[in-house]
This record gives sequence, C-alpha cells and structure tokens, in this order.
Amino acid sequence: MKDPYKRRYFYLMLSIFGAVSLSIVVFFAVYRFKGIGDGLHKLTDILAPFIYGGVVAYLLRPVCNHYEHFFSGLLPGKWKRLSNTLAVGLSLLTGILIVYALIIMIAPQLYRSIFSLWNSLPQKVSQFLEWARATFGEDEELVLLFNRVYNAVYSEVETWSQNTLMPYISNIVSGLGSSVYKVFLFVYNLLIGLIVACYLLASRKKLARQSVLIIRSLFKPRWAELLLGEVAFVDRMFGGFIDGKLLDSAIIGVLCYLGCAIFRFPNALLVSAIVGITNVIPFFGPFIGAVPATLLIMIENPVKGLWFILFALGLQQLDGNVIGPKILGDRTGLSSFWVLFAIVLCGGLWGLVGMVICVPMFAVLYDIVKKLVRRGLQRKGQNELWDQYKADYPDEPLGK
Repeated sequence: MKDPYKRRYFYLMLSIFGAVSLSIVVFFAVYRFKGIGDGLHKLTDILAPFIYGGVVAYLLRPVCNHYEHFFSGLLPGKWKRLSNTLAVGLSLLTGILIVYALIIMIAPQLYRSIFSLWNSLPQKVSQFLEWARATFGEDEELVLLFNRVYNAVYSEVETWSQNTLMPYISNIVSGLGSSVYKVFLFVYNLLIGLIVACYLLASRKKLARQSVLIIRSLFKPRWAELLLGEVAFVDRMFGGFIDGKLLDSAIIGVLCYLGCAIFRFPNALLVSAIVGITNVIPFFGPFIGAVPATLLIMIENPVKGLWFILFALGLQQLDGNVIGPKILGDRTGLSSFWVLFAIVLCGGLWGLVGMVICVPMFAVLYDIVKKLVRRGLQRKGQNELWDQYKADYPDEPLGK
C-alpha cells in the first residue's frame, strides 16, 4: 500500500479494531471471572503431574548438569553418550534420597516431641504458674491476673474444641473417603510428575534449543536477543534465589539444632525444624519461626525461652549479615520496601508459595521497568537524568 493516506486509514482501522477487540476480551474476562477461575483451576488439576515434574526438574537441573559434566570427563569415547542418562538417573536418586533422609531423621523425633508436649501440657502450664508465683511473689493482683488468663485460655480452648474441632473431626471422618482419594491422587500425580521430570531433564538441552529456534523465527534479531536475554535473567534470578534460599535455610536449621543442643533448649529438633522451614520465607521467615519456637521452649522452661529469644536474634543477624549474603549475594537488588510489598501482595494472593517466589518475581519486574525507563530516556535525549540517578545511587545492581 503505497498511498500514505490509505496506509494511515488502514492502520487507524486496525487500531480501532484492536481496541474494540481488547475491550470485549477484558469485559468478558471481568464478567466471567469466576468461570475463568474455575476453568483455570480445572486445567491446573489436569496438568498437576506436569507442574510437579517441571518444579522437580527445575530444582534438580543444576545437580543434573554437574553429574553430566563429571561423567563427560570421566567416560571414554562412545561411552560419553551415557553421560546424560546417568546424570538424570543419579540426580533423581539424589533428590529422592535427600527427601527420604530428612523424613527418616526428622519425622519420628518430631512425632515424639509433639506427642510428649501435648501430654505434658497441663502439667507444664501449672509449673509455669508456680514459677511465676515464685519469681514475682504472692501478689494477689498478679495471682488473680494469671488465674484469669489461665481460665480464659482454658475456656477458649474448650469452646474451640467443642464448637470447631469436634465438628471438624466429624467432617474429616465423614469425608474420609474423599480424603483418601485426594491422598492417592496426590501420590499418583507425584509419581507421574517424577516420570515427567525424567523426560524434562533428559531433553532439557533439546527443549532449550527448540525454544530458541521458535523465538528467533517469530521475532527480529534485535527483539529475539532482548527476549532471550530476559529469559536468561529470569532463569538466573529464580534458580539462583530459590536454590540459594533452600541451602541457606538448611544451614540455619542445622546451626539452630547445634545451638539448641549446646544450650540444652528443650524440643531441639522440633524447634530447629520450625526455624529452618520458616527461614525459606524472605524477610518475615525468621520472625514467623521464632514465635512458636519460643513458646515451645517457654512451656518447658520460661527462663530458657528468654535465652532462646537472644539466641534466635543472634542467629538471624548471622544469617542476614554473613550466611545469606555469602550464598545469595545481592541477587535481587530490591529495597526492603519492595521486598515487604512483594511478600504481602503475593502471600495474600498465592499463600506460602507466593511468599517464596515473590522476591525473584518482583526483581524481574523491577529490572524490566528500569530497562524500559532507561530506553525511554535515551529516546528523548535525557540520558543525563539516568546518569545522575546512577551517580546518586551507585549501589543499584540492576538496570546497568
């Protein structure tokens, strides 16, 4: 179309058509939001094995690459072809053995700790009240206050057990068949997911090459390079952050257990498991884990509970200033405000999973916005604003 007027009207028609179509799509999405959500939920249930398999394969990919590199240098000649197969098998075996070892080591002791704690809870509460009387004296007002608190808590627990817990248990018993079905469905999806993970790990290089070919066939070289660069950045951000956070949490859990054993804090394994698991959550994790852990110790020994608070603060400082930076570095580049905002938003939308993945996800969005801002300033010939910003904030790691 050589006529500029016709070309202009043609593009105007396309713009109007696109705007109207987008408006219809948005209206339909809002009007049928519940139906779309139900459809997505059903699709997620159907593809659950592939989701599980994708997560497992992504977590085991660094281990698989390490094994393949090792066998490629070890096996001679034609035997190198087996490097990938051996790496996939050993990486899955490594992951299964790690999970099995954790369950064998932690589960029995956790069960014993919880069972003994539940049985001795009334006695521990009485001992706590006696300790409070011996420490603070026989002050009538204080004694009355403790008795009121104890009676109020006991009454609330009794009411909760009668009005909430018992009906809940009845529902569980009545819906036992459905619960058993859900357990078997989860196990089935997990087993199929492990098979999917095998295929994904074995074909990871081929799938990556195919994705590159598709992107380069759809976009111009410049945009293809930009898109591939962003995909690589997302991979580094999510993979490095999640793997590093898991390793960091495992180290903190072990250190917490060693500290609890040295200082003879009660329920050491249960407390360490709580602290290590909650440490996976950025920012809020140490505080979330410290509260129930401190209560567990204070029930056994109130004085040691106070000492555990100091120990937990020291451990959190060690993690935040030494262990965490050594393992994770400054991968995200997000300020504390954006970390807090991301955790609150994603935690409210997607729960625990959202709290774990929110930081790398917001780091990617933050990086994209910064790159778009810089490109916009370059087009308008205002690079000095960007240079001034970098001079004022030289420690900014993203968007260089």
